[in-house]
Amino acid sequence: MREFQQGAWALILGGSSGFGLATAHKLAQHGMNLALVHRDRRGAMKRIEPEFEELRGCGVELRTWNSDATSAETREAVLDELAEALGDSGRVRVLLHSIAFGNLKLLAPVKKYPRTAGAALARRIGVDPDKLALAADELLREGEDGLHTVGRAPEYPSRSYLDEDDFARTILSMGTSLLGWTRGLFDRGLFADDARIFGLTSEGNELAWKGYAAVSAAKAALEALARSIAAEFGPHGIRCNVIQAGITDTPALQAIPGSDQLKAQARLRNPGRRLTEPSDVANVIYLLSLDEAAWINGDVIRVDGGEHISGVTR
Repeated sequence: MREFQQGAWALILGGSSGFGLATAHKLAQHGMNLALVHRDRRGAMKRIEPEFEELRGCGVELRTWNSDATSAETREAVLDELAEALGDSGRVRVLLHSIAFGNLKLLAPVKKYPRTAGAALARRIGVDPDKLALAADELLREGEDGLHTVGRAPEYPSRSYLDEDDFARTILSMGTSLLGWTRGLFDRGLFADDARIFGLTSEGNELAWKGYAAVSAAKAALEALARSIAAEFGPHGIRCNVIQAGITDTPALQAIPGSDQLKAQARLRNPGRRLTEPSDVANVIYLLSLDEAAWINGDVIRVDGGEHISGVTR
């Protein structure tokens, strides 16, 4: 069902997996043309190309660039080619910033505290503590979330720690690079009269997770930038909002140390008893792209099934 004008386009930065790819599928199903910028190794294209073919099967136009979206040279080249593809009638209705490239090093060495629950249980029932911990880890990966404190503690990299360059690269990639794309589209006159810009954040914008400091800083920068874009580009018909997704099992999450424990804790806390899925986020971005959502601007919208307000576990 086509719900967008024939010349409506979505430019998605990070469009080959996770939230970006899910949003591409959702918007394509409703008639929006797609321009996807992604950065993947050649071997990953075996997985990605069938996804792109499915998008083309929706009857929309698809342009892709396998290149670094944080590079100014890439941005200028993509926008030049996109302007040619749009022609006189096409315009960018949606810009989604879904770049997941951040440094996950620690700030300082982890001070380890012994986990006593598993060892105490092992002694009480007369089994080897290491075997119990291994079994708990296996069951945790299979979905037995209540065992997240019984298994072995997460391992964190300890050879090097975050420095200022790590922060700068992460904040640029996952935060402030949104400005260059916004201004590039605006300066070329490529935005639709009623355009929507979206960024992605997480609960780590307020909570401290080990190994997440640089990404957390990037999310905070993105949210601040999004508010300013909403205020300063709003008079030109451009709305900007940030989606705060719940814990989602994406490649980006899997790279975070202790991600199995994060997933277990989220499922135990979430009223819906499951993780957020990329399609949940894609559905909301689609809704916020409709004409009826034109008066939502400068907000952080939580898409997590109530995870952020739940103080209970099962």
